Amino acid sequence: MSLQAATAAILLSLVLVSAAGARPLRVMSVDQCSDQFVLALAPRNEIVGVSPHAFDPDAWLRKDARGLTVRRPTLEEALAAHPDIVVSYWTAEGRLADALQAHGARVVRIEDAYDFGGVRANIRRVAAALGRGPQGEAMIARMDAKLAASRGAWGGRRAVYLTPGAFTAGPDTLVGAIMAGAGLTDAVRAPGYGPISLERLTLDPPNLLVLGFFDDIDGGRWEPGRSPLVSRLAKGRTAARLPGAWLGCPAWFAADATAELARAAPKRGAP
Repeated sequence: MSLQAATAAILLSLVLVSAAGARPLRVMSVDQCSDQFVLALAPRNEIVGVSPHAFDPDAWLRKDARGLTVRRPTLEEALAAHPDIVVSYWTAEGRLADALQAHGARVVRIEDAYDFGGVRANIRRVAAALGRGPQGEAMIARMDAKLAASRGAWGGRRAVYLTPGAFTAGPDTLVGAIMAGAGLTDAVRAPGYGPISLERLTLDPPNLLVLGFFDDIDGGRWEPGRSPLVSRLAKGRTAARLPGAWLGCPAWFAADATAELARAAPKRGAP
């Protein structure tokens, strides 16, 4: 056997030994938002736990969570799963991430996003940690295609975002980016999320309303945004009703909200 052939044989054997010793990652998510990233990006055989909120009505991929192990976001349950990677956005157990890292798990955090650039960064961060870079880039490409098709649909018309709790969104919010992506101008000037006066809205009605989370009936029928006053105000002014599943997580499906807004826009040239 030549030296070249012998070297090739040794390298091949090393690759085979390495592959035989490799095992799938063990991936766990601890809240509803991280559930969506894990369900979309991790191979199913690598998911060792999803949160109890993976099956909520406003969970985007709730059907994909069927059959997976549900684990409460506590240190005891997480350690019982022996995860290599834990994906997290928000959990009431504030010290959970630090405790998991101290026990050898890698915690990948989904960050708040104020625009679609932040969403792309979240996708790439989780995809890289799971070794699923190409899948993450494909997801971004699909998201960007929806945004490109939606651009300028409303031609700059002004709108106000409203939730059942009488909250709105101004600049530097993902909801603001969703609206801008469809060509709407946010009529709210104050940055971030905050309460809005329904009386002021009634006295000075906006041209358009974008309603969010009104599909969530668990919030209560007596929330201020569900009052007859708002119902009358919304009649003929509602650009779209966006389901909570599109709005509660800084993820790729925020682009579906933009696409829905764009579909509701009057066709160019229409009266």
